[in-house]
Amino acid sequence: MMPYQRYSALRLFAILFTAIVMAFPSSAHENVPAIVDVTVDGKNVSLSLDVNLESLLSGTADEDVSGETEEGAEKYLRLRALSAAELAEAFRPFADVYRLNLALAVDGTPVDLKAGTPEIPETGDEAEARTTTLSYTATLPSETGNLTWTYPAEFGDSILRVFVPGSAEFPEPTLADFVPRDTTATVELGNITPQSMGEVFVDYIIAGFDHIIPKGLDHILFVIGLFLLSTQLRPLLTQVTMFTLAHTITLALGALGYVNIPGNIVEPLIAASIVFIAVENIFTDKLTPWRPFVIFAFGLLHGLGFASVLGDFGLPPGQFVPALIAFNIGVEIGQLAVIALCFLAVGIWFRNKDWYHKVIVIPASLAIAIMAFYWVLDRTGMLA
Repeated sequence: MMPYQRYSALRLFAILFTAIVMAFPSSAHENVPAIVDVTVDGKNVSLSLDVNLESLLSGTADEDVSGETEEGAEKYLRLRALSAAELAEAFRPFADVYRLNLALAVDGTPVDLKAGTPEIPETGDEAEARTTTLSYTATLPSETGNLTWTYPAEFGDSILRVFVPGSAEFPEPTLADFVPRDTTATVELGNITPQSMGEVFVDYIIAGFDHIIPKGLDHILFVIGLFLLSTQLRPLLTQVTMFTLAHTITLALGALGYVNIPGNIVEPLIAASIVFIAVENIFTDKLTPWRPFVIFAFGLLHGLGFASVLGDFGLPPGQFVPALIAFNIGVEIGQLAVIALCFLAVGIWFRNKDWYHKVIVIPASLAIAIMAFYWVLDRTGMLA
């Protein structure tokens, strides 16, 4: 291949990368799993689901299945601006559809759920997702057997937390299980016991990975930004190590409750950190001496974001440390997977070319900076 042909091919790659990044959903909200609290008391069962109702109504609850179209994103923002009474009215036509798709069963026999009154907060900060609580009650056909829970793919993931009145852990959940979209969790009635350390470890590794791939586009773009300027292994590992150390610290402190900064402060700052990294990539082709320290500071911010998500999940009683470690491992595996994909797509082919910065880094970083700057405006409410 002639030099100009290679140059054209690489420019085409950069243009395609830019188009792909700009086509990704860029809404202000991040989909988090529905928190499903199930309380089993003999044959009586009650469900309490903390959900992002606006995502459900706009069809954006699971972007991997439905894709977040521009129409869906606009509808989400319109719903987010409604008062509690207006959102309750918007939910009314969808309420039965939602209830009938909540698949709770005992030994394959569906449980008939009766809906309570939705608890919807007032609008508040429109740049921050609002949590609605939906409640249901039912009578189980039996006090024994396998209780199964399945949350439809179009509704996203869920966290199943089971409570047993009178147990040693109550009012803490006896078990907490991350249930990926369209999969089934099983609980043995009459023998509801806490999860083993191994089960907790696997669940929270999956939860951590899921928060990066596919859901953490902002974290993915940050890692890509690190890669673009540092395709050589040693400087890349230095940056990733600093980032990992920093977000591990704030993830632990946030999960323990020692640090609690509101999401409407943390999330815009995370977006701003992506802008900084991308802009620096554009104006320099070498790793600056201060970059690892800047990345450490940004890692502290990202760790607070991870802690917020982990707090939404709820940590199983008696398994706090394994769950925390496993979640962090899942996050790291997700980040390393992003780096590996970048190496396969670009690094091993073009990183040593003299035109790499001009043809690859600048266009890709510009696309990342534009999207992240949009997030800054969106998450601070400046686009409302």
